[in-house]
Amino acid sequence: MALFDRPIAHRGLHDRSRGIIENSRAAFEAAIERGYGVECDVQLSSDGVPFIFHDDEFDRLTTAKGRSDARPIAEVQTLTLTGSAADQAPQRFTEFLAQIGGRTQMQIELKQQQDAEGTRKLAAAVAAALRTYKGPYTIESFDPNLLIAIRREGLHCPLGIITYGYDKPEWEGNLSAATKFVLRHLLHWPWTRFAFISCRNVSLDLPAVRFFRALGQPVTAWTITSTAEEVAARRGADQIVFEGFVPLSA
Repeated sequence: MALFDRPIAHRGLHDRSRGIIENSRAAFEAAIERGYGVECDVQLSSDGVPFIFHDDEFDRLTTAKGRSDARPIAEVQTLTLTGSAADQAPQRFTEFLAQIGGRTQMQIELKQQQDAEGTRKLAAAVAAALRTYKGPYTIESFDPNLLIAIRREGLHCPLGIITYGYDKPEWEGNLSAATKFVLRHLLHWPWTRFAFISCRNVSLDLPAVRFFRALGQPVTAWTITSTAEEVAARRGADQIVFEGFVPLSA
């Protein structure tokens, strides 16, 4: 079986117009019902519990304010995802695993932490939850250090690096030019030993991405939002991470 044998619903099969919000229980269930894989994002609460949420701040997706790592999990789970049903709070990572229950492929993104201790804690907690999980999954991150930390936890699964052209200053915080060069060209390979690449669709022609794919590394392309983008992405990628339309390969 291919590592990614079906299109991957970005943060689940969400549709805000129908009250199905990204990274919600409802979005993941909708993706499974349609036969898609699911991509999700994992943050760490202030008391060290991993939970499903994309943003570094709560403001866009809840009525709460401030950093998403600044509240304990008990408070996180009192929040409702804006625009969803009242029972759609951010799930603990363990609750998410119980929901999926091996029914589809998971592409699990670990979000970058503020420091090395946060990186270690997130990797340890996620690895502990996955050790008894039965079903297909991969782990990925923009942060090479998270892949290294997961590997140190002894978790045996395909690890992927997320990349792009590092040409979006608003995404990059205080990354130095040297760090962006290393990330763009995947020069961390000797330490991360990633098994696949998750690449922004407009960056699929990066030399390093093309090189590793030529060597047999699977590549997924994000985030595909139209049929035209899907057709273009499949020239340089093996699978798509999509939202907002029905893929041709569905």
